[in-house]
Amino acid sequence: MEMNISHNNLKGVVSNFPLKNLQYSLILASNQFEGPIPPFLRRSTFLDLSNNKFSNSLSFLCASGVADTLYSLDLSNNQLSGQIPDCWSHFKSLVYLDLSHNKFSGKIPTSVGSLLQLQALLLRNNNLTEEIPFSLRSCTKLVMIDMAENGLSGPIPTWIGSTLQVLQILILARNQFFGSLPLQICYLKSIQLLDLSLNNFSGQIPKCFQNFTSMARKTPSKDHPNHLYFFNANYMRGNRSYDLNAILMWKGAEEMFTNYGLFLLKSIDLSSNNFSGEIPAEIEDLFALISLNLSRNNLRGEIPSNIGKLASLEFLDLSRNQFVGSIPWSLTQIDRLTMLDLSHNHLRGAIPTGTQLQSFNASSYEDNFDLCGAPLEKLCVEGEPPQEPIQEKDDSLFTRGFYISMTFGFVIGFWGIFGSILIKRSWRHAYFKFLNNFIDSVYVMVAIKLIKYRR
Repeated sequence: MEMNISHNNLKGVVSNFPLKNLQYSLILASNQFEGPIPPFLRRSTFLDLSNNKFSNSLSFLCASGVADTLYSLDLSNNQLSGQIPDCWSHFKSLVYLDLSHNKFSGKIPTSVGSLLQLQALLLRNNNLTEEIPFSLRSCTKLVMIDMAENGLSGPIPTWIGSTLQVLQILILARNQFFGSLPLQICYLKSIQLLDLSLNNFSGQIPKCFQNFTSMARKTPSKDHPNHLYFFNANYMRGNRSYDLNAILMWKGAEEMFTNYGLFLLKSIDLSSNNFSGEIPAEIEDLFALISLNLSRNNLRGEIPSNIGKLASLEFLDLSRNQFVGSIPWSLTQIDRLTMLDLSHNHLRGAIPTGTQLQSFNASSYEDNFDLCGAPLEKLCVEGEPPQEPIQEKDDSLFTRGFYISMTFGFVIGFWGIFGSILIKRSWRHAYFKFLNNFIDSVYVMVAIKLIKYRR
């Protein structure tokens, strides 16, 4: 059973009705309710209070008794402030928890680790600080973690990779995390979206990123996100799904991805950190990767020569690093690429010609002083010709083979006919006899035509 009174511009404080049986889905979202959240609402099975003006959750979360029938709780986009109440051990059945876009401060409470059934934890855009609590390692069913836009710090815990084996989405952007990425992060074989942008991470990008097997295979278009869980609340039981959404930087702007769009997206964003070293060649094995953003770091070396193996790539940003060398020709093989930024590096040579690389704006290549060719205004000087397309090399081989074959054909044809005439006496007499008769016939025809013309 579901009661949905969302989007009705309802106002005021919700009183604490003494209802004992409220086991159904209750949606009060997108109204103007304010004040404290009444404790009686915790008897719901699925509760959505998002997009209101609630300002106090303490009496709701920390009321006496266990709320063992509440499976989904959405308190996002309210005015909840102070520390997140440390009373989560009362919510043993909780699968989905969204506290994002509030004013919570302080550390994440350790009791969140008691939510053993939790699959989605969304804490985006608060004022949370300190490290991710160790107790969260017990939530082994987590599919999505979004803690972006807070003040969280410390290194990424190693247990995120070693214990959260089904994690698909990890968003820690816009925080104050630091240190190098632990090798254990490569245990996340199901990861499809990794956003660690705008932090203080350093060190090299792990070579073991090739272990992200979900990024190495395409998701069939017929598949659909399957975020299901089983609920059992007295007289109601069965399977229910929940929606996931995430805000990501996409082609230079923030964009909201929901459900199916989020399910299909496979992305790595390590931009605006202090990563150094080279791009590991192993990243070329992530064939299904759609978005790769490594901009604003201290990465060096050359762009991997086989980066064109990322055939599904639509977004590639390597700007504001220290890359050297030429633009690899294999980059032209990515026909889905719609956004490219290689600016503010030390690239040199000619931009490969005759490809879609000329269709990008000149700003995609600017501030590479030794780079030349369209779409840049700087022309390639003599002695530094544009890079030859691989296809043209193949054509030159074809042309050479054509002339060689024609020469052999001429020699064989010539000597096959005239050689036999010279060698075989009877053929020679027959040939010259035929030639004399042909000339006589032509002479007679011409003479007859001239006589008729004079008459």
